[in-house]
Amino acid sequence: MKDNLVRVLDGNIFVLSADNGDLEATVANPCGFFDFDTRFLSRWRLSLNGEALHPLSIAERDHVMLRFFLVPGRPTHYVDAKSSVIRERTITGGAFVERLTVINHHHEPVDFTVRLDVASDFAPLLSVGHERVPAGRFYRQVEDGRLRLGYLRERFRRETLVSSSEPVGVDEQGLTYALRLGPKETWTTNLRVEALVLGPDGRDVRDLLDRPPRRTTAQRQEDLHAWLARAPTLSCDWDAAASTYRRSLVDLAALRYSPLTLPDQVIPAAGLPWAATITGRDSIVTSFEALSVAPELAAATLRMLGIDQGAVRDDFRDEEPGKILREFRYGETVAFEEHPESPYFGSADTTPLYVILLDEYERWTGDADLVRDFEDEARAALRWIDEYGDLLGDGYLRYRRRNERTGCDNQGWKDSPDAICHADGRLAEPPVATCELQGYAYDAKLRGARLAREFWHDPGYADELERQAAALRDRFNRDFWMADRGHYALALDGAGEQVDALASNMGHLLWSGIVPQSRAARVAAHLMGPELFSGWGVRTLATGQARYNPLSHHLGAVWPFDNALIAWGLRRYGFTEEAGRIAEGIIAVAGHFRGRLPGSFAGYDRDLTDYPVRCPTANSPQAMATGAPFLLLRAVLGLEPAGRHLLMAPRVPARFGRVELLDVPGRWGRIDVIGSGLDRAARDGR
Repeated sequence: MKDNLVRVLDGNIFVLSADNGDLEATVANPCGFFDFDTRFLSRWRLSLNGEALHPLSIAERDHVMLRFFLVPGRPTHYVDAKSSVIRERTITGGAFVERLTVINHHHEPVDFTVRLDVASDFAPLLSVGHERVPAGRFYRQVEDGRLRLGYLRERFRRETLVSSSEPVGVDEQGLTYALRLGPKETWTTNLRVEALVLGPDGRDVRDLLDRPPRRTTAQRQEDLHAWLARAPTLSCDWDAAASTYRRSLVDLAALRYSPLTLPDQVIPAAGLPWAATITGRDSIVTSFEALSVAPELAAATLRMLGIDQGAVRDDFRDEEPGKILREFRYGETVAFEEHPESPYFGSADTTPLYVILLDEYERWTGDADLVRDFEDEARAALRWIDEYGDLLGDGYLRYRRRNERTGCDNQGWKDSPDAICHADGRLAEPPVATCELQGYAYDAKLRGARLAREFWHDPGYADELERQAAALRDRFNRDFWMADRGHYALALDGAGEQVDALASNMGHLLWSGIVPQSRAARVAAHLMGPELFSGWGVRTLATGQARYNPLSHHLGAVWPFDNALIAWGLRRYGFTEEAGRIAEGIIAVAGHFRGRLPGSFAGYDRDLTDYPVRCPTANSPQAMATGAPFLLLRAVLGLEPAGRHLLMAPRVPARFGRVELLDVPGRWGRIDVIGSGLDRAARDGR
């Protein structure tokens, strides 16, 4: 996403614009007003007396409201502006609302022509960023002082309705105001843009559902205040850590939304602009990261994904009984089955991750009722690992797409087509068993065994899961370990050959616990060595590999969520210094981005650039990156639930200084955690 795009958002409804507030969408510029996986405005261009407007400043209010302070023409210190414009925008009640104010600074009356050029391409979110030829027809109508833009394809119909609180001239291309303002006079109008998802009868189909009305701006501000008040309070000597923590809380609040299936609960959308929707992996990982600050997200995520769990074999959607979905979308290409995301199940990691989150959620909250309520779903997920995930019958969780036309080639978290490669650049042949998938399966079986024994009253099943986990651990450490290189293979390909690239995936093995203690030090050394560790974080692919590219998402960039899981795994095996280095690096990156971590950033050496470089198409905010600081804090503070208690063993890097995380919620009620890097720095002579 372009760095200069600014945003207001409410879950999966959002507006992305240039820094003057204009929307002028192109293939390279994904701005617009989006709702229900569709872009309802692709042009929203303001001019004053025929001149474009340029920003003096932008004021953001925690995603809820934006203000643009603008002047016509190019600002210059030689000429005082005779007029200025303020654009104030928000999302309220599900609509995009802009308050437009024109101010005459002159000592004489002035005539103004205020023009808004308006258009919509009704592009499905999946197609934004790609050239496409729409299959339907567009229409424009002027009615009762309003502009109606529409798109119709068979029974698929979307409309954008633009209205003004002040009299306005409306034509099919936009709105025009003719004003005469006296000396120092101000004029204001409120513009409202509604996104309509229409059924055959012309009614918005969402109005037929039993769901609460969408929140007003005042309600959203009140909700954000309550959300921040419920969250633990962080006090830290390092300003970057404190500001990143608050920014992450605000961004996570903004990314929450209520799916149609569960209108009274909120789950995290994956991120803007490409994934403002239900996603299995992103919602699970974000909820896991955020257990220490907002455990209710995990409960809603588990319910939502459990309800939509796979039930049949469907090649088009890569669906199988027990499988947890990859994503769910509502746009045009999905409605006409040009893409399978209605929902799509092409991820091999979401299903074991579901069981992992269910167990971790109970350990953190003590919510045994949810574990019992979703016993069938958890058992089905565990069955899927063996019955459908083991494609070759060799005991490994693998993937191979069955939708050959529009399915996803790689179905782990590194899902780009060339992500799973050998050191020499050859691509892995399917069905592929990536190393982290085996770790997830191992962890899911052990966690499933605990749930079976303690809550489902099935000790025989628990014993069997533990036997399966032990066999997988032994088999994995025999087949994936590359003794001559001292690290695990990235994957096994369809012929059983080791895919020998050095990659970040093996850091997830420490999180899952499948690595023997005797090998953990060598794994940690590779993760923190110069080929993988950039100084900011662990790269997805090491330098020296044929396909390494520091700007490639899965072939050399650094992902904050990836690093948070790696840091947690390092901490699990006792590598506290290494976990602290990752935490310090990632938080330092956030400081360069005003507290907001992008989904990924370039893998350049820190010594080379001295500042992190954002990847050009990274989501921001992105839910898993937003949750990463919470898990990094958990790692440096050593927070681990144990029965009704929260264990803590702080190993805080010196740069953090004193850290106080107050009112951490869980089955213990609320508890304060305090750690300090100052004492350690003094002991080390720093």
